[in-house]
Amino acid sequence: MESTLRQLGELLLESIPTIIFFVVVYFGYRIIVHKPLMRVLEERYAKTQGAVERARADIAAAEAKTAEYEQRLRESRLAAIRAQEARLAQAMAVRTEILSRAREQASAKVAEARAALDREVQVSKASLQSEADKLAEEVISTILRPAAMAGGAQ
Repeated sequence: MESTLRQLGELLLESIPTIIFFVVVYFGYRIIVHKPLMRVLEERYAKTQGAVERARADIAAAEAKTAEYEQRLRESRLAAIRAQEARLAQAMAVRTEILSRAREQASAKVAEARAALDREVQVSKASLQSEADKLAEEVISTILRPAAMAGGAQ
């Protein structure tokens, strides 16, 4: 057992330079590689997370602008429809006014034509009446004259 302990002691003595070398390499790694690497990884993570957050904020802003744009588009379409309806109503009012004036003018012309026609009928009746009276007198005088001539010859 003593030989085992002695061998173990020799092994430990022989491994001391390796242990020292390992400790030096470990601390050198920690100072030279690990700390700068961790700093770079943290910066990268911060930049990545910052970019993700900025992207999310940009997406939210774009969605808000899109919603605002769509709302303004709906409002302008509605305003255009209202303006079109107003122009249509105005055109219909003008059309109705023009039609009523045309009807009034047509009614006035018809009434004027009827009045003229009634006057012509009255004039024609009066003319026919006087012609009928003249013809009746001629017929009577024609019929009575031969009888007066015949009675005077007798």
